[in-house]
Amino acid sequence: MKYPLRESSTLEFKRQIPKNDQIIKTIIGFCNQNGGKLLIGVDDDGTIYGVPESEINKMLEYLDKSIYEAITPPIIPQVYAQHIGDKTILIIEVSSGSNKPYYVTSEGLEKGTYIRLGCSTMHANADIIEELKWRSRGLSFDMMPVYHARREDLNDDAFKSFLATRKSGFKGLENIDEFLFAYHLMVREHAYIYPTVAGILLFGKKPQHFLSESFIICSHFSGIEGRDAIASRDCMGTLLEQFHDAYDFVLSRLTTSFTIKGPRRTERREIPEIAVREMLINAIVHRNYHINAPIKIAIFENRIEIFSPGTFPGVLDVHNLTLGITYTRNKAITKIFREAGYMEKLGTGFITLFKSYEQYGLPKPQVIEGPNYIKCILPRPSARVPMLREQDEHAELQSIVNLFTVSTQLSISEIAESISLSRSTIGRRLAELVKKGILQKRGSGRGTRYVLKK
Repeated sequence: MKYPLRESSTLEFKRQIPKNDQIIKTIIGFCNQNGGKLLIGVDDDGTIYGVPESEINKMLEYLDKSIYEAITPPIIPQVYAQHIGDKTILIIEVSSGSNKPYYVTSEGLEKGTYIRLGCSTMHANADIIEELKWRSRGLSFDMMPVYHARREDLNDDAFKSFLATRKSGFKGLENIDEFLFAYHLMVREHAYIYPTVAGILLFGKKPQHFLSESFIICSHFSGIEGRDAIASRDCMGTLLEQFHDAYDFVLSRLTTSFTIKGPRRTERREIPEIAVREMLINAIVHRNYHINAPIKIAIFENRIEIFSPGTFPGVLDVHNLTLGITYTRNKAITKIFREAGYMEKLGTGFITLFKSYEQYGLPKPQVIEGPNYIKCILPRPSARVPMLREQDEHAELQSIVNLFTVSTQLSISEIAESISLSRSTIGRRLAELVKKGILQKRGSGRGTRYVLKK
């Protein structure tokens, strides 16, 4: 018998209680983000083995006490047993904490803070710890003051132009400070007025003077690896200026086809323009600006990679991108982009991305969450993978083949990281694809890899 759900950022399985402090770290990871459940008596593949009835009471008491004593600030979890068929499992459940960051007491704040990243529990670095502190106070980094900036570092004319584009308009009041305060572009602290991070990034006269790495690096490489650059551009200025500059660069590197219907000529890019637009806006609006690194866009022969500093905020993860979930990291920046007409409905960016690619008949884009970055990979049709014939069509087979859009060779482990299939199922599907002559198997044992046949 198997548990009906899979492991995720809010669910983890353990066959038995581990001897190390992995449970403590997992519980901390849950509390530092969106809460979650840890199930004891369930294997990694979801198979329910249960725990011995004679040990349940002892384990319940042990888990309650050990979790409370090992974590700062203290966490009081719900620990209970659940009967599934003829098996009994233990469940440790915690909600998202209101006093973040939580950490292992014996390791201290810097070394003992953990977060959930997909199905894994990861150590939190200094940037993530700071972000957890802001979240616990209901703040976002873009609303924080830039202490070495002054009121005159904001461009009033640019802000007035924005106000004029709103539906409610702007009547040209002489004093616009009340608007700057209302949009969290400026704050008053101890009788002094400072621009916020959002204020400098959106309407600053020299944004990179105060936030040096808040820009976009665009590069176009020959081939499928980042070695020989054909062209590059550093997109500087305000976030809106960066968006237009980077968007124009990417579109200028893509091929365009033409069709003539009657007296009109219709142009069509090789990939959906709206996909590029949505992912670029996503990277700008939702990146973690506390991390001192730029957004990077790399254009290859077979794909476009958009690399944004920071992990997914809130309850978002790579498994729920098409559910329309909205969670805003940079509230002030998002508000300006929405009112300026660059964003429509929140939570629809990834839905638009996948739908537009499906309409173009292209392989599905990939979204990868790393330790402190998000990377979106947009396949280009020059590397179009085989679309299986109707009689051979199988969703699992096609999803595996699509991964070779952006990788020349893959192992079973690498495939398992990208699609929600067990290793055994992936092995069977790979054998089918080799038999069909679509893939080729190389090596043996742990060194086995698969390549797309030319």
